[in-house]
Amino acid sequence: MFYLAALLLLMMDSQILIDLTKTRMPFGKYKGLLVCDIPEHYLVWYHQKGFPEGKLGMLLHTMYEIRVNGLEHLLRPLRK
Repeated sequence: MFYLAALLLLMMDSQILIDLTKTRMPFGKYKGLLVCDIPEHYLVWYHQKGFPEGKLGMLLHTMYEIRVNGLEHLLRPLRK
């Protein structure tokens, strides 16, 4: 169910995809890394622990869904 909702959200707001390729992690082990480059195991850890509040949490959760559903190709054109 969440997967379908996330896809609808992405289709409605392509800015989210752009933000995934431009926003850097502001803290933690992967501080300074683009959200789209954060390793899957770290996103899984956040999924189990709970994503942070606000826009960063939404971006991390979106990136988690993209990774676990094999949709990384959506970001390739935006990484150039």
